[in-house]
Amino acid sequence: MPRRLIILLAALLPLAACHGPQSMFNTAGPAAQKLSSLAIFILTIFCVSAGITIFLLLWGVFRQRGSLEEHAPWNAGGGQNWVLYGGLVAPGLILFVVFIFSLVKTTDFPLRDHGKAMHPTILVIGHQWWWEVRYIGGPPDRQFTTANEIHIPVGLPVDIQVQSSDVIHAFWVPALHGKIQMIPGLTNYIRIVASRPGNYQGECTVYCGVQHAHMRLLVVAQPQTSYRDWRRAQLKDASLPAGSAAQQGEQVFMRAACPLCHTVRGLGDVNGTVGPDLTHLASRQYIGANSFPNDKADLESWVSQAQTLKPGCEMPDLNAFSGSELRDLTTFLRELK
Repeated sequence: MPRRLIILLAALLPLAACHGPQSMFNTAGPAAQKLSSLAIFILTIFCVSAGITIFLLLWGVFRQRGSLEEHAPWNAGGGQNWVLYGGLVAPGLILFVVFIFSLVKTTDFPLRDHGKAMHPTILVIGHQWWWEVRYIGGPPDRQFTTANEIHIPVGLPVDIQVQSSDVIHAFWVPALHGKIQMIPGLTNYIRIVASRPGNYQGECTVYCGVQHAHMRLLVVAQPQTSYRDWRRAQLKDASLPAGSAAQQGEQVFMRAACPLCHTVRGLGDVNGTVGPDLTHLASRQYIGANSFPNDKADLESWVSQAQTLKPGCEMPDLNAFSGSELRDLTTFLRELK
């Protein structure tokens, strides 16, 4: 490969991280915007410093190229000043500026909006390997639980309390905020604000087991009226199955011992807490902690072969269903809106 092409590809490689759902440059909230500007500032300082260093190294090399004379001592001709100012003062000044700029950017996050203290409205609990999401703001009859998908209103600060039920996880939605740790026995807090509607992907960024890469999070920022409608729907119990196929699917659901792990509000004694709440499963965009689309084919595959799709997860393979039972069960689950 020609040398010029290699140099060009090397120069363009950093741009590969500038776009995409997890890019620090695609910001949608004030905190993420501050982190993005901080990253750009530090990257600029690094590039300038690296450029100057490389220039000086090349200058020294080519200055002595072809010369047969013995090199002068390092401290001759003011060489000690190069060591003092170039090796100590300049790096120290650069690091000090970066430190001060970092403090300014990271200590002014919107954690004190409107002068109010933190009053969490959402509790997020990390599990191996999915997210339990409890809407805890308001009286008990206005609270509910969902999983893996967080809905928030655009333009309003949302206080989130994070915990872990097993190992260390991390809550990170780069378009909205920086990363926060989820440590067993410790409660952390974060306040996020979405400046525009959209779907913003997040993930766990601390290795937490074999399915760490499939522990994904989705934050859906909605206009305030749409958010209120969504919240009103989530407060309702699950709809009773309509049609013979869905009713047969409900019976399959009960026989397969699914209630031991899952909750479906309004469906008798179905109050399992091992796995995600399924009350409004069909209203979510993805399944398997946002690893697979929430469509008929993927739902059938997940219900019957979860260990094939996500080895090591708590969901066992339920491959004892007949073809008609699997279709009926999927029909029932797809009516949980």
